[in-house]
Amino acid sequence: MPRIGQRILKTSIAVLICLLFYSFRGYRGEDMPTEAAITAIICMQPYVRDSREFAMNRLTATLIGTFWGLLLLLILLLFPILGTNLCVVYALMAVGVLMSLYTTVVFHKPDASSLAAIVFVCIVIAFPEIEDPIADTLERIFGVLIGMTVAIGVNVFRLPRGRRRNLVFFIRSSDLVPDRFSQVSPTVLFRLNWLYQEGARICLISRHAPAFVTSQLSAVTLNLPMIVMDGAALYDVNENRYLSAERIREADSRLLMEKLDSFEASYFLYTVHRNRTCIFHQGPLSEQEQQVLNQLRRTPYRTYLDEEIYVPQEIVCVKIVGEEAYIEQLKNRLYTFLLCRKLRGSIQPQTGVPGVNALYIYSDRATVHQAETRLMKLLQERESGWEAEEVFLSSGYRSEHDAMHLLYQIYNRFAPIRLFLPFQK
Repeated sequence: MPRIGQRILKTSIAVLICLLFYSFRGYRGEDMPTEAAITAIICMQPYVRDSREFAMNRLTATLIGTFWGLLLLLILLLFPILGTNLCVVYALMAVGVLMSLYTTVVFHKPDASSLAAIVFVCIVIAFPEIEDPIADTLERIFGVLIGMTVAIGVNVFRLPRGRRRNLVFFIRSSDLVPDRFSQVSPTVLFRLNWLYQEGARICLISRHAPAFVTSQLSAVTLNLPMIVMDGAALYDVNENRYLSAERIREADSRLLMEKLDSFEASYFLYTVHRNRTCIFHQGPLSEQEQQVLNQLRRTPYRTYLDEEIYVPQEIVCVKIVGEEAYIEQLKNRLYTFLLCRKLRGSIQPQTGVPGVNALYIYSDRATVHQAETRLMKLLQERESGWEAEEVFLSSGYRSEHDAMHLLYQIYNRFAPIRLFLPFQK
């Protein structure tokens, strides 16, 4: 069973406080107001700042909805003839919904639009059974204020937590930043550094060579080696060296190069030489390759060499760049060869060069799963009792909020709430 998270517990506590508050005021059963409890549920978010944001949206929606709801009820009370025909009443309610939604647009509060309309309908739907519209409206606003206050107050309070220092988290660098040429948000960097300082063991997984991860995360103090080149190697940033690299067999690399030469394809050779990533180019540079090369050479962490001094035994990856249709066709032509030589091919779009893809060819032993296993074996050799857990974004990176949510998940698993409940580990 999954653990009970801090947000779940805090939401339950906030609802309990709201219900007890109204219970002490003498409310029971059907008379019990629900606005405070509902507001507390809506406003309880992973971070206090998010709670404040949701609280303000909830308050804005309540004020807009209650304004139009109270105005409609007062009109119906001042002009009783309008309330004699239910079709007229419902038409006025529909107009009220329209005005509630439109008001949120006027005040640039689109996130509050649905709530404003819901609040309006909740106020007027009981007509004509409403005895005192003003008192009911004020009570609703008061309930929202109570729920907001309770939610933010409970969210500020920190529940006791443990620390799982023997747990290794595997996360993808692509879940922290949109692409390899973008900078990681300062907020994300701060939170990631804070997790490392708290003692969380986090291993970053990158599809690329260490260069971009090193430059993007230079402000972070990593405490574990990284998995780079889509699982082909383990790289220790602190020691600036490769701990391991799954190279393509020399015979296979020679045959692959002969095959590509027969197709008149140009390509890059990624080698690991003396703890450095050295990249060689074979064949004339195409226009697409030149565009990609101009992008990649922006970083000082890569070494591009034109001389043919590479060592065949050190080839980790072969990369072919071209238009999408060409790369797809090339992969199909190489399919049988790659299968027979125990190689794997992966097509990836090239950031910053629209319409251009790259075919990366690795040894079939060069996988993220194998790299995770190698890292865990290294850790077990030093100290037993290590566990591994992958934490990935299911929908991929869309905004800074997604990266922060991922790091929040890691914190919840690294430092679970300890209330000594029997169903908690």
